[in-house]
Amino acid sequence: MPIIKVSEISSLENYILLDTREKKEYDTSHLKNAECVGFDYFQIDKVLQKYPDKSQPILVYCSIGMRSEMIGEKLLQSGYMHVYNLYGGIFEWKNQEKEVVDKNNVPTEKVHTFSKEWSKWLIKGEKIYEK
Repeated sequence: MPIIKVSEISSLENYILLDTREKKEYDTSHLKNAECVGFDYFQIDKVLQKYPDKSQPILVYCSIGMRSEMIGEKLLQSGYMHVYNLYGGIFEWKNQEKEVVDKNNVPTEKVHTFSKEWSKWLIKGEKIYEK
């Protein structure tokens, strides 16, 4: 699956943005205009229904890129032609000082890091996780 680096993205408007993390992570912060499709309960049928044009570029991301790679592969297997995994995920996005927004679409410094162990990969921003 092709990856794309934060530095290679000139505008997010060129992509359908799919956040493959869980709702609590997404609600803490996400890329502006991203849709939460989840991982544990991901449903390809919902994506196919909402985005029938399989030629549109899709950018998938998660915390660092593992979950989004798996979801991206499912999208490719379903016929989507231009699926890209954000290298380093939302952690790298925030580390590069790019904007993230909360569930109310308000810019925030908070990023859900899943756990204390995973939080070491987030250098910029405020780390949020369950203890």
